[in-house]
Amino acid sequence: MRDTEAWSTTPRAMPAHIEPPRRIGFAATALFIYLILLAGYVLSYVHRTAPAAIAGELTQAFQVSGALLGTLAATYFYVYTLLQVPVGVLADTVGPRVVVTAGAVVAAVGSIMFGLAPGWELAAVGRLLVGMGVAVTFVALLKVCANWFPPQRFATFNGITLLAGNLGAAAAGAPLAWLVTVASWRSVFVGLGLASLALAVLTWIVVRDSPRECGFEVSYAPPPAVATHWAQALRAVLANPASWPGFFVNVGVAGSFFAFAGLWVVPYLREGRGLSQAVASHHASLLVLGVAAGSLVVGLLSDRLRSRIGVMRLFALMYALSWLPLVLRWEPSLALSYAWFFVMGLFVPAFVLTWTVAKEMNPPEHAGMAVSLVNVGIFLGAGILQPLAGALLDAVRPVLGPTGAWDRAIWLFAASAAAGALCTLFVRHEYPAPAPAHSRRQTGAAATAARPGAGHGSVCHSKRGNP
Repeated sequence: MRDTEAWSTTPRAMPAHIEPPRRIGFAATALFIYLILLAGYVLSYVHRTAPAAIAGELTQAFQVSGALLGTLAATYFYVYTLLQVPVGVLADTVGPRVVVTAGAVVAAVGSIMFGLAPGWELAAVGRLLVGMGVAVTFVALLKVCANWFPPQRFATFNGITLLAGNLGAAAAGAPLAWLVTVASWRSVFVGLGLASLALAVLTWIVVRDSPRECGFEVSYAPPPAVATHWAQALRAVLANPASWPGFFVNVGVAGSFFAFAGLWVVPYLREGRGLSQAVASHHASLLVLGVAAGSLVVGLLSDRLRSRIGVMRLFALMYALSWLPLVLRWEPSLALSYAWFFVMGLFVPAFVLTWTVAKEMNPPEHAGMAVSLVNVGIFLGAGILQPLAGALLDAVRPVLGPTGAWDRAIWLFAASAAAGALCTLFVRHEYPAPAPAHSRRQTGAAATAARPGAGHGSVCHSKRGNP
């Protein structure tokens, strides 16, 4: 399908007594809405990494141990995991615009509360609210992509989204650390809260859930109204055999990466390989940068080759094989070691295509629930592997020493990656056929105002009197 066809739309006819509003182009509208939500997604990564960037200041301010500080920071992840499926339901029923706006307000309140908290108890409540608020962004963003962009572009936008998030996380650490030197850490969190509040206002004004709410008809957008009750729709997604393989791919592939990169990579390189703190940190950064680059590559490659399963299996297999040098205790030069960690990260985004498959193997109006289901596997896998690796290290370190203990732990991560790659063999998918250029159906303007604020004060419409 040619690009011009992919973006083609037909504005809906309006009754003669209603003056047709002026609209900017469909492609520009869709891209503008996506960029607003992408900014919210990047900000959610900043919220996630902020405590790590100023951990020393937080420990001193709240007079807490490292374990308690870790629990305080991890509250974000616990809430994020628990809310994924409910967020998917809300994205499919209430709509992304309302969900993201409300989430940004909650995150703003939580961040400001964290910044002003006199003790760690209120700080924990604030961090809990931040986790609740930003947990909605990703699934809602993918739901908007499913509604506004052709299926043949969905994997590409998934990759761009994850690329931006990872780059945002990588870039946030140094600026936040610098800001603490010129302003207090409390000002940083209050500032993040105000940024979330500004994005909430912008989301409410700009974002629309569907092209129909801006007066555009596109053939790939789901129906404006779905009669199915949300519980029945969720049961249908859960009962669909095509929904589950991606979940288990994420447990193995994404879970092993997030567990390793999120906690254990630096301790492994320092204790198990004898590298310095700085060199170990550089390895960790290259691993994350590889994931960022791979996210874009896997999306573009999947859409260009019109293949989800083949690309997913290739990347998952290469990621599993990339653990072999670590398992076999390969001792490369420093330059080659850096390059290997980057390449290792490059193949991790096999899991990015699980969102695409889940969305395309379920009805389009259930995209939020389908994506949220497989997304749970990422955090479940990491949540299982992180403490399991710690328990294994504690059990065998007195007998085998640090190096021997880490050799056993690396086998655990490698086995998880291999199991995830094996699960890709059970993924089933049919690549979406090219959609017609546009729907021939013409509808009245009443449907545009079906949701509150659907046609007012947004990028879609100007004031009356500006044809």
